[in-house]
Amino acid sequence: MNARPRFAFTIHQTDGKARLGEIAMQRGTIRTPAFMPVGTAGTVKAMKPADVRATGADIILGNTYHLMLRPGAERVARLGGLHAMSGWDRPILTDSGGYQVMSLSALTKRNEEGVSFKSHLDGSAHMLSPERSIEIQRLLGSDIVMAFDELVPTTATREVQAAAMARSMRWAERSRKAFDGGTEHAARAAIFGIQQGALDPELRASSGTALKAIGFDGYAVGGLAVGEGQEAMFACLDHAPGALDEMKPRYLMGVGKPDDIVGAVERGIDMFDCVLPTRSGRNGQAFTWDGPVNIRNAKWAEDLSPIDPASPIAGWSRAYLHHLVKAGEMLGAMLLTEHNLWFYQQLMTGLRGAIADGTLTDWANAFRARYKGN
Repeated sequence: MNARPRFAFTIHQTDGKARLGEIAMQRGTIRTPAFMPVGTAGTVKAMKPADVRATGADIILGNTYHLMLRPGAERVARLGGLHAMSGWDRPILTDSGGYQVMSLSALTKRNEEGVSFKSHLDGSAHMLSPERSIEIQRLLGSDIVMAFDELVPTTATREVQAAAMARSMRWAERSRKAFDGGTEHAARAAIFGIQQGALDPELRASSGTALKAIGFDGYAVGGLAVGEGQEAMFACLDHAPGALDEMKPRYLMGVGKPDDIVGAVERGIDMFDCVLPTRSGRNGQAFTWDGPVNIRNAKWAEDLSPIDPASPIAGWSRAYLHHLVKAGEMLGAMLLTEHNLWFYQQLMTGLRGAIADGTLTDWANAFRARYKGN
C-alpha cells in the first residue's frame, strides 16, 4: 500500500469546464467525476461493503459528528479505525461536522473557539473545534479529511454570510495546522478546504483566495444544496469553482439529484456525495434514465418488467418491488438502495465517457431531455 502516492490528482482530459481525471491514494484510485455513497454512521445503509464496491463506487463518506457521538472516535480507533471496523478497504472521506453545526443549530452555541452543543442522542455536552474535528477524523483513519467550517443558510444576511465565511477561513488555517500536526496520519492522508460565501460572488472569490493561500490537497464548494434551488446553485457554480486551484479536485458537498450532478460536472466539479440514492431507496423511490419512479404507486402492482434490464436487481420485477415496499419488507429497501447506487455510478460512468469523447454537451442535453421528459 505504501508504494502508492499519498495523494495525486491527474486531469486526463477536459471538455469545456468539465474534467476527466483520477485521484491516486494509498488505498486505491478514485475515478473523477466521482460520486461518493454516504455511510453516515460507518455503514452505507442497507448495503454490505462489497456490494457498494460492486456498484462501481471507488470511495465512500463517513460523518464526523455522528461517529464522535456513537460509537465514539476513540472507540473506533481502538477497533482498528473505520476501515477495519466497517470492512471497507478503499478510500473514505470524512466530513468535518460543519453541516451539523447548521442543521442542528438549535442545539449549538458558536464562538471563535468552535461549537459547543448538546448531543441529539442523549443531551450530553460536547465541544467541536477545528482541532477536535481533525483529531476525530484522524482517529477514524480518514483518507480525505475535511477542514472544519461554519455553514449558514443562503437566506442569511450578507453580513452574517461574510462573518461566517471569514471565520471559516480562520478555522481552515487551524484545521490545516492540526492536520499537519498528526504526522503519521498526514503522511498518508489528504485534507480539503471548504469554500464558503453563500451565493455571493465576491465572498466566494475571497474565500477561494484565502484557501489557496493556506494550501490544500483539494477544495470543496460548501454551503449549497441547502434549499436555494437548482437555478441559484448553478448560477453560483458558474463562478465559484473558478476561484479555486484548477489543478486540484473540486468537491460539491451534499449534491445531489442526477440532473444537479450533470449540471455541476459541466461547470467543473469533480466529486459529489449525497444521501439521496440511499434514502430514496429506503422510501420506495428508484432513479432511472427516464426519471424517478415511485414504486409504491398502484400502477406497478402487476408490472412484470424490471426497473432497468441492466440493473443488478433486474431479476426482480416492479410488481415484486411494489409488494415489498408496501409490505414494509426490508428486502425492498435493500434492493432499491442497491439499484440507486448502481444508477448513480452508471451516471458517473456516462459522464466520464462523454468527457473522454468530447461529447459532453450532447450527452448532457440528451440525458436531461429523457430524464425530465418522463
